Amino acid sequence: MIKHRKLLSSLFFGFLIAAFISASARPAPAWQTDVPLNQSLVLSGGESTNPREYDPATTHGSGDKLVYSGLVSFDPNLNLTPDLAETWDVSNGTVYTFHLRANAKFHDDRAVTAQDIVYSWERAVNPATASDTALTYLSDIVGVNEMAAGQTDHISGLLVIDDLTLQVTIDAPKPYFILKLTYPTAFIVDKNNVEQGGDWYKHPNGTGPYKLTEWTSFKRIVYEANQDFYLGAPSIKYVVLNLYAGDPQRLYESGDVDLAGTYSIERFSDPAEPLHNQLISGVNLCTSYVTFDTTRPPFDDVNVRKAFSMAFNRQQFIEVVMGGHALPAVGIYPPGLPGFSYSLQGLPYDPAQARELLKQSKYGSAEALPPIVYTDIGIGSSVNLDVAAMAEMWQKNLGVTITVENLEPNFAYEQIYAGNHGQLLGSGWCADYPDPENFADILFHTGSSQNNGGYSNPALDAILEQARVEQDVTKRIALYQQAEQMIVDDAPVLFTTHSLSYQLVKPYIKGYVFTPFDIPIERYMWLDGK
Repeated sequence: MIKHRKLLSSLFFGFLIAAFISASARPAPAWQTDVPLNQSLVLSGGESTNPREYDPATTHGSGDKLVYSGLVSFDPNLNLTPDLAETWDVSNGTVYTFHLRANAKFHDDRAVTAQDIVYSWERAVNPATASDTALTYLSDIVGVNEMAAGQTDHISGLLVIDDLTLQVTIDAPKPYFILKLTYPTAFIVDKNNVEQGGDWYKHPNGTGPYKLTEWTSFKRIVYEANQDFYLGAPSIKYVVLNLYAGDPQRLYESGDVDLAGTYSIERFSDPAEPLHNQLISGVNLCTSYVTFDTTRPPFDDVNVRKAFSMAFNRQQFIEVVMGGHALPAVGIYPPGLPGFSYSLQGLPYDPAQARELLKQSKYGSAEALPPIVYTDIGIGSSVNLDVAAMAEMWQKNLGVTITVENLEPNFAYEQIYAGNHGQLLGSGWCADYPDPENFADILFHTGSSQNNGGYSNPALDAILEQARVEQDVTKRIALYQQAEQMIVDDAPVLFTTHSLSYQLVKPYIKGYVFTPFDIPIERYMWLDGK
């Protein structure tokens, strides 16, 4: 299933990190011996061959929060905290004045200025950059849409007061705006570094808590603590990514891994298991779903969309495909997100009603439906288990047979955003920030960059636009709950599951806190007795 930004892990670290690995328990390869492993958090994973995934302006994941940083961030308790900006003032809800830290520097020791923020954001919005996320996270700023459309060369809502002061004007009072600045699109890059071209991203001059000091493809990536980091040098001196190192759980069990996701959940959940106390679990702020392309037959008919949804057995899917380790999703908001409601009326599993809805559609029967293609991320012609399970349900309950096509992982998102996908699209979303706007508005508003199914409902748009500027928290949440019910009733997607996280964590890792979405946790951790 296609997992969009930060669903279970960010795209960037999904390619780069399969688990957090310490190689201290067995001899290190010769090319590792120059890094003291007892001072290192050693991670394992692979690497994308798509350079755009390493650029903050174009990544589809949650970015490299070791190398880069932005004006604001989240701490492990999910509090919004100052980052490059030491303080900020808000006037009339629309004018934000950010005061940068005087000690904020790039890794080459150059001071960060307000002009660097302007450069980074204008670069992200520039049509030549072709970012799929710039409008999602920056379009509230006055002038962003005009620059993205090629009508101007600058963002009119950005004003440099002096080197350490930036004024940002947005188009209306929006309580969630500043939360969007935690996303990589708003991270700061160095103009001279970027404009070197080529593989500049392998030698980034960032502002974050770690410097990237080595990138040897197919071998390793090494980060070293930035001793001049404006918020204080990280306690863990090195972060080492061993590329293509092997299965994380096996490495953990052999004593080589500090943190690892696990697939043997029952085993480690057993109190009799010696490693039981090293298992940490939690609920992610994530929702998986299947997108219906509402602009193409047969999913231009709401009855067909509802039929496919009501022919899906969530409980069976969770038990068989997920091993029982997921929560059923009947709406877009995951548990724990403001706006989540147990009273939401979802579409139930009802094969008989699903078949009746198919008859009531303009197509009239399963036989009259056009060929249906399901697009997934995968290699070759293999079909992932989750897709196979859904296809079997639709065949059994509706008499519909689908064709599955796989997109090559490194370039799948570029194809998806270009509209090169079937009428069904495996999808998912994890919170970038804890606000229902990040789900309902970003995914379902007409014309949104992330609305990959082309869904449009003017009545829903009106509710979402009202919620954007509603200042009363209670009224605002009520609007988003109303919006969610409208989305469920119109069935632009088939909701499947909310994911759970299971991590094995070595006792000598201190400061690790499970967070339901991605934050720069590494700089808050330390090693004790490794």
